[in-house]
Amino acid sequence: MADITAKMVSDLRAATGLGMMECKKALVEAEGDAAKAEEILRIKSGNKASKMAGRVAAEGIIGSFVEGGVGALVEVNCETDFVAKDPTFLALAAAAAKAVVVANPADVEALSAVEIDGQSVEDIRKAAIAKLGENMTIRRFVRYQTEGAIATYLHGAKIGVIVDFAGEEQVGKDVAMHIAASKPICVSKDQVSADILEQERKIYTAQAAESGKPADIVAKMVEGRVNKFLAEVTLMGQPFVKNPDLTVEKLLAEKKASVKAFAMFVVGEGIEKKVVDYAAEVAAAAKL
Repeated sequence: MADITAKMVSDLRAATGLGMMECKKALVEAEGDAAKAEEILRIKSGNKASKMAGRVAAEGIIGSFVEGGVGALVEVNCETDFVAKDPTFLALAAAAAKAVVVANPADVEALSAVEIDGQSVEDIRKAAIAKLGENMTIRRFVRYQTEGAIATYLHGAKIGVIVDFAGEEQVGKDVAMHIAASKPICVSKDQVSADILEQERKIYTAQAAESGKPADIVAKMVEGRVNKFLAEVTLMGQPFVKNPDLTVEKLLAEKKASVKAFAMFVVGEGIEKKVVDYAAEVAAAAKL
């Protein structure tokens, strides 16, 4: 059996980013052959990624990439906020966003196969899992290609906005920031779905009916509430966050600008996070 030195283990760890014990075991299995040990670790780290696939990954970041008239946002998730700040994880998100822009994949599965700098996005993901020891998933992405301009805004990497617009660069940046702060659901009132409007109208009608006012007054009250709702949830109707005296629609008119579309991602939105009761776990362990 070959002698496994501390330097051999350290060198393998530096090459793979895996733990000391994992590297030592691989070197023992490979009888001291560093190249063979690295191959063993690559195989095992792939298995490691598969074993972690069931863990909830609700933390993470929003990555962005813009090149010319093409831009993308991508949400990449991990298990802890600590890993979300690691350079290896950040590099995964950056590679995924660039891959969306370059290859225009149809879905997340297709994105995984896209190669960036000689590596597929899936290989980059698995290598990051092997190094950092957490499950990681690419959850979703959006891509805009336009003859106008693309603006993006990231708020602490947890909220990401992309805007397809026409006008000065600063206007696009301001609108993207406004969207992150005010969270409109669409650009204009004609884009609000009929189902949402019907639900709101039903609620307002029931509320107005309790006033005991005549039917024609009730109808006007309902329309007033609906119009207020539309102003609150649409980009054009909202007061501009930097100057509430102006609506976004008036701001764009003043700047001779327009917004065609936007998207906003919030990390972990809609993912059910596991709530851990540590006190209960300790109590249960004490009974063993």
